[in-house]
Amino acid sequence: MVHQQAAKEAIPLLTPYKMGPFELSHRVVLAPMARFRSYGDVPQPHAAVYYAQRATSGGLLISEATVVSATAQGFKNCPGIWTREQVEAWKPIVDAVHRKGALFFCQIVHAGRVSTNDFQPDGQAPISSTDKPISPNTETGMVYSKPRRLRADEIPGVVDEFRRAARNAMEAGFDGVEIHGAHGYLLEQFMKDSANDRNDEYGGSVENRCRFVVEVVDAVVREIGAHCVGIRLSPFIDFNGCVDSDPVALGDHMVRQLNRYDGFLYCHMVEPRLAYSGRSFFVDGRRQIPHGLLPFRKVFKGTFIAAGAYDREEGNKVVAEGYTDLVAYGRLFLANPDLPRRFELGAPLNKYDRSTFYTQDPVVGYTDYPFLDENHDDSAARA
Repeated sequence: MVHQQAAKEAIPLLTPYKMGPFELSHRVVLAPMARFRSYGDVPQPHAAVYYAQRATSGGLLISEATVVSATAQGFKNCPGIWTREQVEAWKPIVDAVHRKGALFFCQIVHAGRVSTNDFQPDGQAPISSTDKPISPNTETGMVYSKPRRLRADEIPGVVDEFRRAARNAMEAGFDGVEIHGAHGYLLEQFMKDSANDRNDEYGGSVENRCRFVVEVVDAVVREIGAHCVGIRLSPFIDFNGCVDSDPVALGDHMVRQLNRYDGFLYCHMVEPRLAYSGRSFFVDGRRQIPHGLLPFRKVFKGTFIAAGAYDREEGNKVVAEGYTDLVAYGRLFLANPDLPRRFELGAPLNKYDRSTFYTQDPVVGYTDYPFLDENHDDSAARA
């Protein structure tokens, strides 16, 4: 026991951290990952098992992207939080995480043009910053519908959807919310100049393009308090047809906007990389992370979370060097529900299976990845 405690103290990822009003026991964060197992867009009991498996006392979990309204949908079986049924369905899932002593934040999202008419009420066009559709995805075969450009007078209504979703998340018991401003969804469609061809007050300059997301942040902060609001941003990533000609200026502007709030909790940013196009940087057989977030880390006043292909060694390094406060893990945490413990012991990791990432099976590729301890008890999640 003494040896294990000494080892834990020597590992930067496993040192305590105070995130605003919250006390974390380690720096390993469960990244938000789409799971597509919420049948009929309602969270299911098997989600309680999944999240509780990955919960540790003093750990931070961020939920999969959770839809803010009927028009925000872009995928089948993606959970929502705009109806009473959805709010009630989230409550036992949040309770299961809290029984393990972990913090749980709800990531709230609007897909915008990353959608089709089939997902929209009455078959209407998805909404966006533009009326230009995303090019068909040659890898997945996905063909997106032509979007409808939001009028400026409609934007306050969408802002209010985020506000209500944040309120609903807190009612469901979440400790806070993460606003999804990344990966080509609606907020990023406004922020990035490749997808924003507007000539009104929401287009043109970086200030105008970020106006919508700043209004969303304003509304959510007023509703639930800055101390329990975070945001995810990906200024460097080219995904879902969203790329910016000056990602550094975009990221810098956004973190400075967040600094206007007294106690804004965290900024969660994705490293620049080529993984989304099927390529990555490898040197001597190891994935290389560009570490391009330092300018934003230096400016932002709250907790900084870095994400993007981190492993144990690289995560320890960036925490030790002060490059980030916390590190978010996606695929490694999916395949290793006891990831913090494996990091503590330097234990081997389970390999993830890409073919089961987005199936609708309630067990396979979801809650069936093995623990180091074969006798792990899921009773807290199942109660």
